[in-house]
Amino acid sequence: MKKPMSALVFLLLFSFINGTESRKDPPPICSSSCRDSLEIRYPFRLPNDPFTCGDPDFELRCENNKTIMNFHGGLYYVKGISYDNHTIQLVDVNFSDDGKCSLPNRSLSTSEILMDDRYPGLVNFTNSYTLNYVRCSDSSVGSVNNSIVPCLTRNSSHVYVNVTNWSSLTSYDVPKTCKVIAMAPAFYEESVPVNPSYETVLKMQQSGFQMVWSVECRDCRAKGRGCVYKSADTSFLFECEKEYDYNAELRYIYTVVAAMFLAAIIGFIRFILLPLVVFSFILHKYLSTKKDYREKSSEIQQPLAPERYNYTDILSMSNNFKDKIGEGCFGTVYKGQLHDDYSIVVKKLESFKVSEEHFINGVSRTSGIQHPNLVPILGFCSEGSKHVLVNQYMPNGSLDKYVGNSDSFSWEKVREIVLKTGQGIEFLHGGSGGGIIHLDIKPRNILLDENFRPRISDFGIAKLCRKKHDLVSLYGRSETMGYMAPELMVSRDFEAVSCKSDVYSFGMIILEMACGRRHVDVDAINSSKVHFPTWVYELNERGDLEFENLTKSDTMIARKLFIIGLWCTQTRPLDRPSMTRVLEMLETDLDDLEMPPKPVFISAQNLREPELDSPKEMLLPETMERSS
Repeated sequence: MKKPMSALVFLLLFSFINGTESRKDPPPICSSSCRDSLEIRYPFRLPNDPFTCGDPDFELRCENNKTIMNFHGGLYYVKGISYDNHTIQLVDVNFSDDGKCSLPNRSLSTSEILMDDRYPGLVNFTNSYTLNYVRCSDSSVGSVNNSIVPCLTRNSSHVYVNVTNWSSLTSYDVPKTCKVIAMAPAFYEESVPVNPSYETVLKMQQSGFQMVWSVECRDCRAKGRGCVYKSADTSFLFECEKEYDYNAELRYIYTVVAAMFLAAIIGFIRFILLPLVVFSFILHKYLSTKKDYREKSSEIQQPLAPERYNYTDILSMSNNFKDKIGEGCFGTVYKGQLHDDYSIVVKKLESFKVSEEHFINGVSRTSGIQHPNLVPILGFCSEGSKHVLVNQYMPNGSLDKYVGNSDSFSWEKVREIVLKTGQGIEFLHGGSGGGIIHLDIKPRNILLDENFRPRISDFGIAKLCRKKHDLVSLYGRSETMGYMAPELMVSRDFEAVSCKSDVYSFGMIILEMACGRRHVDVDAINSSKVHFPTWVYELNERGDLEFENLTKSDTMIARKLFIIGLWCTQTRPLDRPSMTRVLEMLETDLDDLEMPPKPVFISAQNLREPELDSPKEMLLPETMERSS
């Protein structure tokens, strides 16, 4: 029974190996150009093309809007690429000008071309020639005196061009007083006389030469096999040369069978027996140390623990805190560099004091929260009273630079930024597993990466300050107060904190982006302290919102953001939607959204309700359920 089972396993593995080798993903369709009307696509590529485009062995580059190839150390202009016939035409950069007298940029023989795995041959050997540049000390030598190169000839030496077929001259083909100093291939379709004039040589130089390119031939030779024409009808399609050594194939089969048998034994030990032993050991270790593990929170290691730096490293990375790029309620922000010129942000926390153990535990928990719309924590430093965070640098700054400027983004981009930011906040509230409440949602803490994708920063920092500071002492002297929920300004501590506090701040940002005006501008318009959401609501009632010059689709986006922003900035926390509901509203049709009540300030007594939603509650108020 063992032999049939072994044979079956062998057949399955053999089929899998063959199937894996036969599957080749088609190259992605990419196209680029150097603005010289020459299309560059697979297998050719430019250095700045995406890494999935083209083949690195067929890389070209642009210079003065011309396509250039570095071939065997010489520079050549690419005059044409045929993707149907798999040919490429090159002209030496020293031969590109009409009537220019010069040697080639680099000496190149036909044999060097034929030995290149990427270019298996010339296009047409009948019309392929080699220009041999020969320097002689004796002007009376006539065997190589086909045509003289006037710009290189001196009294003591004379330089000639000898035109041969595709083969090149050697030292044995010229007199002892002469020396071959350079060679250049040429493809010339007109007839060439026995002793061509130098004008004919110049035309041959300017015509360049043509080669056949083949990715398949390159791959075949990389495997140690030759490449042959795929059929007699084509001169540009290649395939690997077939192997007819049946004894070698038989030995290969025997070797594969023996290797598979040995691999099966090793695989059983490594992937079945050994993992069971390791798992049993780890399980025993975990169960025996579970109690101590819970008691010593400072020893908890997150799966993605950030790098811990000493303060000397921080000073080196930040260049002694010279490049200041911002300042917030928690500290000052500086730009820095890691290894390989990787840009980072160094946040020096200065506005509060916590113990080193409390800070490290908080950073360890926060760094494990990973999401595409959150700024990752790369490292930290904690030495005595010095607390520093190291974050990834976002090249496009913060949303603070763009809020209030209606020309910064298209309305579709505004909707995308709002949606992605909401997804990040919603993940903090529930998806991260920790019920994180940010408490400092504002445009300055929404950063934009190289693709203008929003990333939320400073999440989890406020949690380090609980029971040590009240909210006003943390945020009272920053622009955060303009985005703070009313219940937090009334309670002045962390008792009133809930996920709906972040929803309010998020709603203020939505209104600013929808109206194209910052909430601080309202005070400049009206000296009385106007409640920004109320002002926006009344602006809409009067019909003064500037939506007239927008397209239909942009108007729908603007009005949808306007309605959602007013829902999020309702005065009572219970009247605001959860972030989950906000994301649903962003995907809902405008006609299905109900206009919210007018947001107004109410008394502190009404704000302090006995059953405010907790950080983990995501329930909608009855008014929101009716609107959905």
